[in-house]
Amino acid sequence: MVADAVIYHPTVSHYLKFVATTTGRDKLLRTVQYFARFYAWYLLRTNGTRSEVAPWDALKKQLGLARKLLRVGKNVEHLKAAAIAADASSSKVADPVLRYTAVGRQLGYAAYLTFDAATVLDSLGVRKWEGAKRAQREAYRFWAVGILCSLVAQTYTLYRLREREAKVDKKEGEGVVESKRIALERAASQLQLVSDLCDLTAPTAALGWIGFDDGFVGLAGTVSSLIGVYSQWKKTA
Repeated sequence: MVADAVIYHPTVSHYLKFVATTTGRDKLLRTVQYFARFYAWYLLRTNGTRSEVAPWDALKKQLGLARKLLRVGKNVEHLKAAAIAADASSSKVADPVLRYTAVGRQLGYAAYLTFDAATVLDSLGVRKWEGAKRAQREAYRFWAVGILCSLVAQTYTLYRLREREAKVDKKEGEGVVESKRIALERAASQLQLVSDLCDLTAPTAALGWIGFDDGFVGLAGTVSSLIGVYSQWKKTA
């Protein structure tokens, strides 16, 4: 039957595994949130009416609040990751540059999530706090620090891959295998680099460091979110 073919299709099973993960659901919500941010800006710029803009603006705000709630407690995860990365004996990363940038990235994200969580009650309207805006700005600063550390790591990784590739003898069997491995690692690093550059637009715009408008930030966020969906989809395959 057609229904059985659809229900038992491998893609459906893969989808269920994907949405069963918190990261998978968050990436989907993030994609819609940032697209709504872009589209609300687009409607305003094209003289859209308030009734046209309002649903997209509400969607952006409500999904942003939902994701903020989902992030509560994740700072502990990043603190643990930072501790593991800092421990040379247990860390899988031998290169000191990559290890230190990993520590910086994880600590940046941990601090971002800590300050972000501190504003939850204010955002929900449960308990207003005068320091919420200041805490949110600090959260954005640490988010930017974490992303910058990741950008340094990806740039350095691409440099090291270029060095490795120069030493490979593609005429030998092992050289061909190594060349393919390098190509896969380079593609993954380049994809992460693009994602980080897109993500950086959000905190830099919020802090006023660079004057990106909502349309640019929304579009960049949509791209990085789709990259996140793609990466998580592959992990759950």
